[in-house]
This record gives sequence, structure tokens and C-alpha cells, in this order.
Amino acid sequence: MILIHNANQVVTVASFGGKFKRGREQGEIFVIERGSVLIRDGKIEWVGRAIDFNFGLYSEVEIIDATGKVVLPGFVDSHTHLVFAGTRENEFDLRIKGFTYQQIAEMGGGILSTVKRTREEPKESLLETAHNYAKIALSYGTTTIEIKSGYGLNLDDEVKILEVANELNGNPIFTIPTFLGAHAIPPEFKGRKDDYVKFLIDKVIPEISKRKLARFCDIFCEDGYFTPDDAEKILNVGRRFGLLPKIHAEQFSNYGGVKVGVKVGAISIDHLENISDEDIQLLSKADSVAVLLPGVSFFLDYQYPPARKLIDSGVPVAIATDFNPGSCMSLNVQLMMTIACTQMKMTIEEVITAVTLNSAGAVGISDIAGSIEVGKRADVLIFNVADYRMIPYFFGINHIDAVFVRGKRVGIKASA
Repeated sequence: MILIHNANQVVTVASFGGKFKRGREQGEIFVIERGSVLIRDGKIEWVGRAIDFNFGLYSEVEIIDATGKVVLPGFVDSHTHLVFAGTRENEFDLRIKGFTYQQIAEMGGGILSTVKRTREEPKESLLETAHNYAKIALSYGTTTIEIKSGYGLNLDDEVKILEVANELNGNPIFTIPTFLGAHAIPPEFKGRKDDYVKFLIDKVIPEISKRKLARFCDIFCEDGYFTPDDAEKILNVGRRFGLLPKIHAEQFSNYGGVKVGVKVGAISIDHLENISDEDIQLLSKADSVAVLLPGVSFFLDYQYPPARKLIDSGVPVAIATDFNPGSCMSLNVQLMMTIACTQMKMTIEEVITAVTLNSAGAVGISDIAGSIEVGKRADVLIFNVADYRMIPYFFGINHIDAVFVRGKRVGIKASA
């Protein structure tokens, strides 16, 4: 047993059985001053005030002195594309010089340039690179990470990416794989989008399901990529094969992705930079989590999703990195928290909920992760700060002192 003892603050983000928090509740994080957390067999055994802990009930307790420090649930990064080959710093340079994301894609860059390199990369090499990225994520406090495919765009390479995502699970952090074969139209299907959609439906989704390689099915619903009709077809087929729906919606335009996501019962609807007021009202009545990606708007220099309006309308909001080589090469959830506060006008408390409980809800694990509550997995962070508000305040500085994954203290030193 491990007792994280006498922390200045234990930020529990307790949900009392709720899958996520919405509206005013998103800002309720339930802080215990001078708190302690007892861990046994990888789970939270007890949480409360340090003064109330009864040492007489437990023998052989390892005590971690957290005096003057802050304890939080492990971060859940609910939207990433972590498995890929190569980097695209040349495109970063082009964007600085005024080229748009779409223009760069038309010049041979974008998603398909990463597809080419990922197809060429052996699985072992992809696994090594992805493992290093996972260690970097862990060093910033991410204890669970969602990983999308989508840089293979054929059966063999989509399988390869998802196998890597699965092999990373528990080494060093928990992974949740998502099938995103509908990320772009591959070169061999150029001008034949309908044939590619049929290929995904008839061949790829059934095989991914048969091999139990993914938990979710996602699609990039956007002008020039996949239509709302495509999204409805693919996500419904995915559901029939046991893959729960997710959707990239309204990133570059208001294209109808939210309506499809709500219709098919998507567990999360992600991006939403161009969501309309009508869509917000629709989403406020649904049980989908809005996963917002502030690092993308920061990196691509375009508008941020209307987080304040979403929360005030009762939409549950999560924050994730969207780590990928084209639009957000950062795994620093703490930095995303700061950007969400300063640029999207979320409160610090709302942001903490967004990267813990609500992100866990966006990947269907809030019953076991995302808050410090008895019976949940002991994924716990200790920060060397005296007040939780200092975490986003010190932007770009990592004050993590210790990370526990399923109750085991893990090394957090990593380099890019």
C-alpha cells in the first residue's frame, strides 16, 4: 500500500458516478486541503483529510510525503494521432510564410505526405518512435492516451498502426486505439472517394473488428475529405462491428459533422472550431463530449472553438492535444490547459475537469479513471506547487514531481 500523505491540495474532480460534468458542474473539482490518498492493488482505497487517516487500520504502508504539493488525477489525452513516421517542419516553415493548410496539402504535403512515410516505415521502427512519444506524454502527466490510426489508409498499414497502439498499452501508459481509416483519400483511390468508402466498409472495418484492434471508429468530416453522408455510413457500419463512433467535425468549415455525430450517438465530437449556434444547442441535448484542441488553433493560427459558449450551453467539454505531425507537435497537456484558459476563456477549474474526468468520458473510461475516487484506477500526479492554479499559470514549465500509473510510481524523464 502507498499513502500519498498531507498534500497541500488533493484535487479529486469527484463525479460521484457521473460519466462527465457539464455546465456549472464542470467547474466543480472538489479540493481537499491537507489531503491524503491511499493506494492498494493499483486502485484508490481511501481519500480524505490527512488528519482523518487511521494508521491503525493499515500495516506496512509506504508513505509518500506530499507536504506543500498538489495531487491531481492523471491526465487523459483523448485525441491524438501518436503513431506516424517522419516530421513536417517544412510545412511549418511554409505556414509561417503564408501558405494555408489546404494549400500545403495541394502541394503534396499534409496528411498524405505522412501516409507515404508511415507506409514505408517498418512496424518495429514505428513502435520505437511511438514509445518515445508516449514517454514524453507521461512526463507531462498523461497516464491514458487515445491513439488514432489514419496514416496507413490501406488494410495492412492501418492494421500495422493499430497493432503499435495496442502494443504500447501499459508501456508506459494506457492506450485506447481508434480506427480512423477515413482520414483522407489515399493516392490509389484519387478521384474515387465512393470506392474508398466502400473499401473501408466492406474490407477494412470488418477486419479491424475481427482482430479486436480498435475500440472506436472515427472520420474526418470536412469539405474535400468525407461528407456527412459518408460519415453516417462509415460510423453506422463501425458500430455494427462493435466500434463506437467518434467524429472530427467543423474544423475548417461548418460542414454538418455535428448533426451526424449527434444522430449516430458519437461518444465524442472533436474540433468544433466552426460550430454554429444551432449545432451548440443540438449538442447541449446530447450525451457526446465536445473534445476541443487548443494546440491546433495555436499552431495553425486560426480561430479557437467557442469553449465558453459550449460550456455555458451545457455541453460537456474536454481538452486534448491532437498530437500529430501536421497541426500540433506537442504532447504537453499542461500547455493546452494554459491556452484554453487564456484564448478560450475557460476557468482553471473547468480546464482541470476537461483534461481529466471529461476526457475520460470522451473515451469511455470515466468509470475507472479521470478522478481520485475510491475504487478507481490509481493514476495520480503529484505537482511540486502549492496551489493547483499554479499549474496553468507556469505555462511551458513542467512542475510534476511524481506520476503513479495504476498505483506504481513510474519514471518520467523523457526527451523529444
